[in-house]
Amino acid sequence: MQDNVRPAQGRISADHSALPVVVALVVMVVWGGTPLFSKVAAEQIDPLLVGILRTVLAGCLALPLALFRRQGLPSDVRGRQLLVFSGFAAFIAFPLMYTVGQHATSALHGALILATLPVFTSLFGTLVERRRVSRMWIVGCILALSSEAIVIVWRTAGTSSGSSLPGDLTVLASACVCAMGYVAGARLSQRGYSAVPTTLWGVSFSAVLLLPLMAWSLARTGIPHAGYAAWASLFVLALLTSVLGYIAWYWALAKGGISRIASIQFTQPLFGIALVALVLGERPAPSTAVAAVGILLGAWLVLRAGGSRRVAPAAGLLGGRDEHRPDLNATITGSGVEFGDVHGDV
Repeated sequence: MQDNVRPAQGRISADHSALPVVVALVVMVVWGGTPLFSKVAAEQIDPLLVGILRTVLAGCLALPLALFRRQGLPSDVRGRQLLVFSGFAAFIAFPLMYTVGQHATSALHGALILATLPVFTSLFGTLVERRRVSRMWIVGCILALSSEAIVIVWRTAGTSSGSSLPGDLTVLASACVCAMGYVAGARLSQRGYSAVPTTLWGVSFSAVLLLPLMAWSLARTGIPHAGYAAWASLFVLALLTSVLGYIAWYWALAKGGISRIASIQFTQPLFGIALVALVLGERPAPSTAVAAVGILLGAWLVLRAGGSRRVAPAAGLLGGRDEHRPDLNATITGSGVEFGDVHGDV
């Protein structure tokens, strides 16, 4: 009888282990769809208001979750400074700048520019930690950033319709700001503060700070008369992308294993490109397709290289003298989410 039972148990175990992979892939689809959802929402709703409502609506979910889970705040002043900076960069500056920029350019360009987010995150993390970098890391950065420059600057017949240089540069600036926020969040993780409360409190505080700007924007434009697709896209950005996606990603990392799940992050830009092609009909020109391969390969090389030996800590808000802390680059992933504090109770 025991011989008959063991295969069934093996199948059950295999089915269970597949669930984190499925959850991680769903999260990548949602995050990869950020350019599409932003583009659709901003077509019928003022782009600035989309960026504001994205965080305010997310705060309506994040704050109750933080209180229900009894998530505490960082105990020291420096930890709170990092939390405020991380929240401001990721949930105020990024959504406002990104949505305005995405409205002014093609969703395809937005997806490709966001694909360099892990490169900027690793770059800023390396500068903060003042680390000696490997040749692979340098090659990856050069390849990804030069390929990104081709996407932004190269304008030929057949390139994505609706793309614009101001829009591309605004999206690029938003990615840089977001990367700084991710580095601050990773620094906070190094100090022992968990990733989930960093997200929940960051969204909550940012939502409160945006309330006056939301009132001003609504007074200026009035309540938007948008269709179902625009409102649905906005709610996906607010609830799934900004809150539930992070929680699901942390859960997948905890249950599926970091080394196994982390590689799935590279499907995010692929899903993004596929979604804008299917829904909006935006397809890359040959030069853009080649540049896209360069961006993805460069990002892979950067993350493959990982952190190198630290020279000395940098001063300032993101720097400091935290002894015996883990490698900052080792805590950063392609989506900007750090792995260092992921546990099974996420």
